[in-house]
Amino acid sequence: MAKVHDNVEQKVKAIFRELVGERTDRLFVPIPPATEDIARTVATDFRDDTARDIAFHLSDWSSDAAFLLAVHLFPERFTREEIGAGVSMFLLHAPNHVAAAAKLYGHPVADIFGVGDLVEGA
Repeated sequence: MAKVHDNVEQKVKAIFRELVGERTDRLFVPIPPATEDIARTVATDFRDDTARDIAFHLSDWSSDAAFLLAVHLFPERFTREEIGAGVSMFLLHAPNHVAAAAKLYGHPVADIFGVGDLVEGA
């Protein structure tokens, strides 16, 4: 499975290199450059530590977001196995970051679709 994950990452990087060149690297680093910009912006409404936490949670999964965009733009470049691996990687990583950022921002996640995806009291 690791090979499939590597293939997905390489394809996503190749697609973004075609689209945005060297800026692609910003999507595949532990702390993307935009993290500080997000933190500075939300710090006008939140304490600095909360602003940094929100920014982290909105930035840490940028490579997962890149996968989703790449597969939306060029689905024909991915095999079904690669799409499955990318979806799995996204769902294992991004949702908890988004939920944490939303809660810190004052918009806690609710089960608006009624699929039982939230644990009460968590």
